[in-house]
Amino acid sequence: MSAVHVRPARPDERARIAELTLDVYGEYAHTMHPEAWGALEGAVHASLASEEGVTRLVAELDGSIVGSAALYDPRVEAYGSLASGAPWPEVRLVAVSPAARRHGVARALVRECARRARHAGARQLGLHTSRSMPAAIRLYEEMGFVRDPARDFHPPGAELVEGYRLDLSYLEPTTEH
Repeated sequence: MSAVHVRPARPDERARIAELTLDVYGEYAHTMHPEAWGALEGAVHASLASEEGVTRLVAELDGSIVGSAALYDPRVEAYGSLASGAPWPEVRLVAVSPAARRHGVARALVRECARRARHAGARQLGLHTSRSMPAAIRLYEEMGFVRDPARDFHPPGAELVEGYRLDLSYLEPTTEH
């Protein structure tokens, strides 16, 4: 496979992003408690339907979209009324096609989110995940994210949604590419 290329999504790619994200997150329907899955599924649909304060990124391998992520602006309520908007940008819905896993796609997407956040002047980058996503937790911790329990929230009938934060001060500001 060639190198992963991450770029802003085009409006005509929204359907592909939704299809990929729903397929990837649908894997949790079989591993999570049904109530927890229902809450996650609803949150995924709500996030995909909204374009306010979000930059959607896609990752390509060999010219095909194999991953996506959403980067929310600071203070945007990315989780509706469940959690207040963070004072820093937030990464959500990192999704990688099963066939493209273990090729650095998720890492490239999160790295690009961090680069964009730092370029915009942010000193921190946040995200949320749950214990049902151990591979994601490993990746985020390897990338330097640390637990931020103050950002945790617990949707009714769902798992604890755990906050994580990355210190961006070590990154050098870069120019947009």
